[in-house]
Amino acid sequence: MTPTTAPVDSRRHELATFLRSRRERISPEQVGLPPTGRRRTPGLRREEVAHLAAVGVTWYTWLEQGRDIQVSAQVLDSVARTLQLDRNERAHLFVLAGSEDPTPIQDCPTITPSVRLVLEQLAPMPAVVLNSRYDILAYNRAYTWIAGDLDSMPFEDRNVLWLVFADSRFASVLVDIQAARESVVARFRAAMAEHSSEPAWKNLLQRLRRTFPDFEAVWDRHEVDGPGNGLKRFLLPEVGLLRFEYTNLWLGPRPRTRLVAYTPQDEESRARLERLAVME
Repeated sequence: MTPTTAPVDSRRHELATFLRSRRERISPEQVGLPPTGRRRTPGLRREEVAHLAAVGVTWYTWLEQGRDIQVSAQVLDSVARTLQLDRNERAHLFVLAGSEDPTPIQDCPTITPSVRLVLEQLAPMPAVVLNSRYDILAYNRAYTWIAGDLDSMPFEDRNVLWLVFADSRFASVLVDIQAARESVVARFRAAMAEHSSEPAWKNLLQRLRRTFPDFEAVWDRHEVDGPGNGLKRFLLPEVGLLRFEYTNLWLGPRPRTRLVAYTPQDEESRARLERLAVME
């Protein structure tokens, strides 16, 4: 077994084990099948799952055996329904099968009162809540010192990708603008791999490509990167240079919606933030 095939084989083995465990926990009565007396194994039989999911018995057997076969999203959807998988189990099934879920779990855009309270308590440090598409879901007043008047912007423009390529306050005060553009595009491309069929993601990508030639040039490099913490510098006309360390704080069990806090790197930046607060 080569190093490149080992992870694939391991995933198929995990898929086989997962399907078998889900099948064995369901009784015939739960899916409307008549009782057939004593069974040698718990739960449903493979042929019963195949029948209920409207797939071939041989095909389902191969799938549960971890064979190297092509699996469509429609068939996986039918299998997930038959096995009565919950949302997390369904997502796990599609990951193991290496397929894209046609009805994925959606991030909830609702920002709870506790999250809003945290945003306000972080002042005068800028803080913002982003989803994995880099939409700006919530922010404190201090964040507008670097991002501008977000309330006056159309909702579809309240997006970090849009702000770094547009003629915006954010782009004008961000010192290392080109590096920031390349970084956020690489992270957006990596995140989009899970969402490429979703209209909101496709629409955002089309708008960016249509509007900003600079975005198109960076996008065509096909660079990818994962989310992470880092440093940013902003040169504000009101107070001068601010040096921040930004930190991602995930707001759920899945690494999607997150609060990003900007903390001053040095006392000079902290003092300038305090001056901005007084100027309000």
